Amino acid sequence: MLFDAATFEMLKIGTLETLLMVSVASLLAYVIGIPLGIILVVMDKDGIHPVPWIHKPLGIIINLIRSIPFIIFLVMMIPLTRLLAGTSLGVKGVIPPLTLASVPYVARVVESSFKEVDSGVIEAAKSMGASTMQIIMKVLLPEAKPSLLVGAALSITTILSYSAMSGFVGGGGLGDIAIRYGYNRYETDIMLVTVAILVIIVQVIQEAGMKLANRSDKRIN
Repeated sequence: MLFDAATFEMLKIGTLETLLMVSVASLLAYVIGIPLGIILVVMDKDGIHPVPWIHKPLGIIINLIRSIPFIIFLVMMIPLTRLLAGTSLGVKGVIPPLTLASVPYVARVVESSFKEVDSGVIEAAKSMGASTMQIIMKVLLPEAKPSLLVGAALSITTILSYSAMSGFVGGGGLGDIAIRYGYNRYETDIMLVTVAILVIIVQVIQEAGMKLANRSDKRIN
């Protein structure tokens, strides 16, 4: 394929669409996923405030959603996506399933980060009479911050890979370009360019995440 002005414009729009859908879905996934991750940690049988009848069903639901391949989840979500967004195509139609598929992953990443916090610090806060909310806000979140930032970089790159798969159902972005031109029309050069752009985006996200994590790590600073 000839890389003319129209092709570059298409790639630019595709890149912007990918960044938009990933940014919005990541933000929404974290708005929902952080509270879920906190619930999983706090209400665990060994947690600060064990509530097994909430923790166990929630864990099962999260694991069930995580076990569904995204491409299948995307198709399953089409009726709900049309209800929520008015369409199942383009960036607008991808954000709802992209967010819902990402929430369980984010919740588990957040849970893992909180579980890395030294139990001795939590016990010390308890002994001083700190409430559950105080322990979450004053101990868990600050202590887990470096791990949360690393986890965020991993989560966003996973959401980016999900967004690329949305091209199979006309989801827009670089994935859609790769499918329409690289796969359906056998234009390998377009496929390679879209892959290269995705790799660059991943590297930028990973590098930014690691730098932020290192800056916030008290053990390093």
